[in-house]
Parts: sequence; C-alpha cells; structure tokens
Amino acid sequence: MIGLDTNILARYLLRDDEAQYQVAAALLKKRQTYTAPSSVILELVWVLESEDCDRAAVSRALRLLFSLQNFKPLELDAVLHALAGYESGFDFGDALHLALSAKAKLEGFMTMDKALAKRARHEGAAPPVKSC
Repeated sequence: MIGLDTNILARYLLRDDEAQYQVAAALLKKRQTYTAPSSVILELVWVLESEDCDRAAVSRALRLLFSLQNFKPLELDAVLHALAGYESGFDFGDALHLALSAKAKLEGFMTMDKALAKRARHEGAAPPVKSC
C-alpha cells in the first residue's frame, strides 16, 4: 500500500492543473492500493474549502475519492464519521477530532471553543465535549 499526499488528491479532485491532474489520474488508475492518513484528508478538506468549494462540493469530492476501488484511507471509519459530522454542520477538523477521540474510547474531549462544545452537546456527540 502506498500513501498519497494532499497535493495528489487535490489535483485529482480539483483538476485545476491539467498536467498534474493527468499524473494523479494515471496513478489512481494503476493496479496499486493507495491510502492516506486522516491528517491528509483533513488538509484536503482545507484545500478544497480554500478553493471556494462549498460544504456539499467537499462532501461529494470526498465520497467520490472514497468510492475508488484502490483508495482506502487510514482510519476510514473515523473519517466517514467525521464526514457525516461535517455534512451535519460541524467543522471537518472538529468532527475528525471527535471521531478519532471516540475511536480511542476517550471519556471526554476538552476545548476552549464554546461553539463546538454547544454543538456537540446538541448533537449528542461522543465523547462528551466540555469547554473550559
């Protein structure tokens, strides 16, 4: 399994540089299994948003990427959980932090972000989020 960096995935999804898109597309057509750590997926969301992709477009792009037969992100269950949180209104980073914390069976998550704590309480997020 080969890990892919954000720039490869971004060029594939954005197709904003045709030559780099062709390289990324050719890579993803090979009979090779690829992966990416959740930190790459987090950075990818940031790149897509910085390119003015709205939440729905980001979600479609990630779901397209995850549907590729030869791309299996690390921590897929947590990443999909984070994506569901993102689709319901959470910041993707916050949703990923909570998903990974839940996977690690943490008993709680502390933050100074009062809006995150309030939304997490309202959504019944696990682990419980408290602001300090």
